[in-house]
Amino acid sequence: MRYRALGSTGVSVSVIGFGASPFGNVFGDVPPKHDERIVREAVDAGINIFDVSPYYGLGLAEERLGAALGPWRDSVLLTTKAGRYDAENFDFSARTVTRSLDASLRRLQTDHVDLFQVYDIEFGSIDQILQETLPAAAELKHQGKTRFIGITSYWPDLLSRIATEFPVDTILSYCHANLFVGDMDRVLSGFAKKTATGLINASPLHMGLLGGGPVPLWHPAPPAVRAAAKDVNQLCRNQSVDPATLAIYLCLQHPVVATTFVGISTAEQVSAACAALEWQPDVELLNAVRARVDPVFNTVWPQGRPENADQSLAVQDASMRNGVSA
Repeated sequence: MRYRALGSTGVSVSVIGFGASPFGNVFGDVPPKHDERIVREAVDAGINIFDVSPYYGLGLAEERLGAALGPWRDSVLLTTKAGRYDAENFDFSARTVTRSLDASLRRLQTDHVDLFQVYDIEFGSIDQILQETLPAAAELKHQGKTRFIGITSYWPDLLSRIATEFPVDTILSYCHANLFVGDMDRVLSGFAKKTATGLINASPLHMGLLGGGPVPLWHPAPPAVRAAAKDVNQLCRNQSVDPATLAIYLCLQHPVVATTFVGISTAEQVSAACAALEWQPDVELLNAVRARVDPVFNTVWPQGRPENADQSLAVQDASMRNGVSA
């Protein structure tokens, strides 16, 4: 395993982080009987940061992760979130965020988390997040219920805008630094480097499109992106390559990202993710994959309140006019 500093927090994290959303059956039913084995495999592989949220399975993922961590709790960094609780249930009020962390701590069977993140801020009022939500999170940090605080969003520009006005320890961007989208570097990477803010990347498999399983009905990617992902999966399998390994490998090459959260539901997926650390791509396969992705590269989708969207949404609009996302 390789490790990087998480901004100026003083801690180092494994470049591969354990995303526990599958423990909430987000991408399909995951039986709980192997939870402890999966966590043990991850810890033995050197993964030292585990990410979860009450949104994943309405608290189920937190309950399962808390039970599975057991003897390893004090040897890993544990992160959870607040603000989003269901597909259409958002509450960024100070009262709810404070109560949410208390409930998460009970489910996770711990007295504190290492990182508490305000989740999917693009769905909230930016004024409320700046004036109410983040101050509440800072108070929870002062109380010792979390060591660090952070924000997450689909939109990279929005993250830098908020963190400029209210400095945080970490920023998490998803679906903007992987095989399909690379616009996180337009603003966010430079901001994180300049301010020594810990930069976290999520969704290296583009929210499961390169995971090899069925695409959930709720997935927001347009049909052209889904079709390209299907072709990439087949190109990799034709060469006996796990598409997840290729996708994670590409994310691990980013020079600023401290850790990339990978959704994990089996011990085999731990191995596949860690294989990316030493994997060397076949040039012809990589060229073929990129040729298939190029027509839809940097295609994004509407997410959250329209006024919170980045200018990169124009990329999506242009692609749709050109028929890419139709």
